[in-house]
Amino acid sequence: MIAFGPVPSRRLGKSLGINNIPDKVCSFACVYCQIGRTLRMEIERRPFYEPELIFEEVSRKVEEARGKGEVIDYLTFVPDGEPTLDVNLGIEAELLKTLGIPLAILTNSSLIWREDVRADLLHFDLVSLKLDAVSEPLWRRIDRPHKSLSLERILDGMLEFRGEFRGRLITETMLVAGIDYGDEFERLADFLAELKPEKAYIAVPTRPPAEPWVKPADEETINRAFQSLAERLGPEKVEYLIGYEGNAFAFTGDVEEDLLSITAVHPMREDAVKEFLKNAGADWDVIEKLLEEGRIIELEYGGRRFYMRALPSRRKP
Repeated sequence: MIAFGPVPSRRLGKSLGINNIPDKVCSFACVYCQIGRTLRMEIERRPFYEPELIFEEVSRKVEEARGKGEVIDYLTFVPDGEPTLDVNLGIEAELLKTLGIPLAILTNSSLIWREDVRADLLHFDLVSLKLDAVSEPLWRRIDRPHKSLSLERILDGMLEFRGEFRGRLITETMLVAGIDYGDEFERLADFLAELKPEKAYIAVPTRPPAEPWVKPADEETINRAFQSLAERLGPEKVEYLIGYEGNAFAFTGDVEEDLLSITAVHPMREDAVKEFLKNAGADWDVIEKLLEEGRIIELEYGGRRFYMRALPSRRKP
């Protein structure tokens, strides 16, 4: 299921997701990843799906959503891995542009040092760059990148892309507990002042992470990060991404298919699932059936219950 949603996004309003990378091919193995553990660590770009298939699936989903009166603010590449690993990304973006809906992409920035990746990203209206650290040891501890990647090259690639890109550029920094950040926030602020994003988001894990020890950073750490970034960028440029995005998940047709496609990349809280089922005219029996068939799993995080598609990346090692 390549297209899913629309789903509520704290950055993008109502976003129709595009899952152009299968579970879970990535260049990082982030400790906090909501998809789970990286199954294939890769940095070489290659094809995954035919661009025409992605266009057809997204077009169909857009029609279904509009038929139900759903608003779509962005078509967003937010897959089960790193979207820029897809060598056909630029072709897919060009095809999707014809639908007349703004295009967004959430990337971990790992391949932005490559000229072809930067060229593909220029097709987008909004690019979100992940930047969890600007010092190598912290970056390696939190994001656990492919061993051949260089943080310095990535940071240089970000700055080079900034000089070329005319769309909306935002960044996201995930803060987790148990990390000694030292003077990292000041160093991060200095880099962001050079990058000049429209917004620099400070986030904490709000869904079940890949590693069970991962918890959100405490309020003092979050505040310290905010103050450091706000001092260099201006408070209006820094925003928290630590709240719940809401339960406005769209029902576009088949309740089981919708649930499985959304929860493949976006674990849903129990209250969100209940509201989704109510809007779809379905009851909890659907969840019981999917649990019984082993197609979804139940997860606990932060005192709440979540439901997620039973992906290989979520299986116990």
